[in-house]
Amino acid sequence: MAIEPIDGIMAMTEEGLLKNGRKDRKRESKVGRNFVAIAGTYLILLFLVPLTMPTDTIPDLSGRANRFDYATIDGTWSWGNGDNSDYEHAGHDQDANGGSFAWTDLNPIAATVYAIGDLNCHQKHYRSWEINGNQLAVCVRDIGILFGFVSCCLIWQQRGLNRWTVRDTFLSMFSDKSIERFYHDDRRMMLMFVIIGLGLGPMAIDGFTQLLTSYESTNTMRILTGFPAGFVGGWIFSAMFSARPNEFENSEEVCLPANATLRMV
Repeated sequence: MAIEPIDGIMAMTEEGLLKNGRKDRKRESKVGRNFVAIAGTYLILLFLVPLTMPTDTIPDLSGRANRFDYATIDGTWSWGNGDNSDYEHAGHDQDANGGSFAWTDLNPIAATVYAIGDLNCHQKHYRSWEINGNQLAVCVRDIGILFGFVSCCLIWQQRGLNRWTVRDTFLSMFSDKSIERFYHDDRRMMLMFVIIGLGLGPMAIDGFTQLLTSYESTNTMRILTGFPAGFVGGWIFSAMFSARPNEFENSEEVCLPANATLRMV
């Protein structure tokens, strides 16, 4: 799908000038609300669960990402409860760090929170916050990512527009005037990738430098680099779930910056 600058005015309806050619933006608002509800609820529970649990219920953890390490005390899903102090980049001697832990022993809400953390995060205790003597289910960087994700989705709920393609829907967060020049010579894909790169770049640099050298990041740096990564993550997901060509009769209904119009090539 390419764009073509045209002269003229945007389509008018009984309800007045529309930025996206449709009579409402219910879907875009719903996408933002749903993402905020899901990610925001988990973010709140990350702090609420350890706060309401008995002190020292959750010991110092250190597992692997993308697998269950603390589901059971022993067996297939209990890797974290062994002595893995020699394992590269993850693991420690759990007996020397507060003893064994299994999230399946917790109440259903707490178990869900820590299961998600176990599957998605290394849960290294020195990269995580602690509340009431209990380590949070994810590290500080992941908390920054969640904060950024929720923040972006809150803004998307108010500003995001379905503009047929993912790239044009993504860029709808900007005012039309501020990005007109990128439509005159069709550089909107480039702009989208630059924004995503700026969001992910700081976290990638901080993380890979830490992985490949002796550099050890700080929790402050982790949350500061996690936030923009989560923000652009929420941005692209919101755009992907909001861009729906089937909600238009044809591409000419889509009103773009610089009075551009979409055309098939």
